[in-house]
Amino acid sequence: MDLRIVTEPQHGASYQMLLRAARATEELGLGGFFRSDHYGQTPGGSGHGLPGPTDAWITLAGLARETTRIRLGTLVTPVTFRLPGPLAIQVAQVDAMSGGRIELGLGAGWVAEEHSAYGIPFPDHRFGLLEEQLEIITGLWATPAGKTFSFTGQYYQLTDSPALPKPVQRPHVPIIVGGGGLRRTPRLAARFATEYNSPRKPADVIAANYARVRAACTAIGRDPGSLTYSTTLVVACGRTDAEISRRATRMAEISRPGQVLKVTPDQLVEQITELSALGTQRIYFRVLDLADLDQLDLLASEVMRQLPGGPRSLSRAEKGRNPPHFGTRSWQSRRRGARQGRAAGRVRRWGGGGGPLGLRRRWRSRRRAARGWGRRRWWCAGAAGGPAAP
Repeated sequence: MDLRIVTEPQHGASYQMLLRAARATEELGLGGFFRSDHYGQTPGGSGHGLPGPTDAWITLAGLARETTRIRLGTLVTPVTFRLPGPLAIQVAQVDAMSGGRIELGLGAGWVAEEHSAYGIPFPDHRFGLLEEQLEIITGLWATPAGKTFSFTGQYYQLTDSPALPKPVQRPHVPIIVGGGGLRRTPRLAARFATEYNSPRKPADVIAANYARVRAACTAIGRDPGSLTYSTTLVVACGRTDAEISRRATRMAEISRPGQVLKVTPDQLVEQITELSALGTQRIYFRVLDLADLDQLDLLASEVMRQLPGGPRSLSRAEKGRNPPHFGTRSWQSRRRGARQGRAAGRVRRWGGGGGPLGLRRRWRSRRRAARGWGRRRWWCAGAAGGPAAP
């Protein structure tokens, strides 16, 4: 089971808060750090929203340069915010900036208020826009270098596009399509998606969503097993009732009623096991309080390590004592590596074994050798009747 974090910074988060959470996600060994793509608070949120929204793809570009391992992406980008051509360029560039770690979640958009607040059109034909954007973006990325791409649709027209730049990942950046639609969503997931994300619903509803997507794949001759099936959980996880209640109260301020799952780590493992039995391969934990890094620590150290076949994840406190050596390096490890690199440079210049003690010994040996050579030269000159002879 791949466990990832998804955040909703439209309820109030700066880039620095997102960066701290992304770095914690990486150090704790979780699989990815994703964010929503909204310019206003979603219905049900009652917080102040300060310092205001952040742009999803500008944020991801920054995180791409300041992380090294985790997957990054949106869950999901509305088609109403960006035209398909510029979006394909943006995503491909951020993919290059990350070294090939970006994923694109694309959806129709649903919050009318944020569109009117920032002067963004909110048409009724958004699902038609979604289908055409998926065709255009994948078409641009699939066009061979040196060729051009053209498209004539009901809503978009492209003529002789050079279809550049290309993403680092081939054949293209993984695409996530989600939702609980009965016909169009499964059809689009089967045609374009690398991953299908089901909304968090009762087990029978999630199973039915997966079944519809698998049937849509079969209908067009695609192997249903070539998709990844995922869902999202909003959790208030804690070791004690007081800890769970504190987190649930904070999350209730910025989430819709009834969304929050109040669990201990053991109870959450049971929930994940049940979802796995339905065919779920990836879970996104929706973290609404970005200041609460202790919950990330708990999810990694006491939930992820209990899952069958899952790696043992150290807590942040343990990582301070034992810097990781499994794909990511803490700042303590990087600093230690820099010191060792400088010492190795001195060793290469002067020869011999490594370490500060060996370096001191070599300096002492060279000083003694120099003094001894001086004495031998003096004695030889005197013995030969040279200037130093009595």
